[in-house]
Amino acid sequence: METTAPKAGERPTANIRYVDRPDCQETFADSITGISFDGQTLRIEFAVTRLDDAKTGTSITGRRTPACRLVLPPAAAVDLINKMQQIATALAQAGILKPTQKPAGSASAAN
Repeated sequence: METTAPKAGERPTANIRYVDRPDCQETFADSITGISFDGQTLRIEFAVTRLDDAKTGTSITGRRTPACRLVLPPAAAVDLINKMQQIATALAQAGILKPTQKPAGSASAAN
């Protein structure tokens, strides 16, 4: 990859390389229980559902507990959004994700 010197007044771009960490733990989650943006950080809370032991004649019960809380600065949040849009496009092309249609009569009233 060829890089050029920055023009006057421009910040030089950093050449960052990815270094894998095989010891990095993975976290499983089956739901997102919260998401918020306070202007400085995007916060996402992932959770896992755990079912209680089933007992004959009773309804199934369980609980949802936090598995991970992810906090991102705005630039990383934008990167996440862009990558998720790419994933959504790929899933739609594969026929796994169906595009949603707006219900009739839900067009915005821009008069």
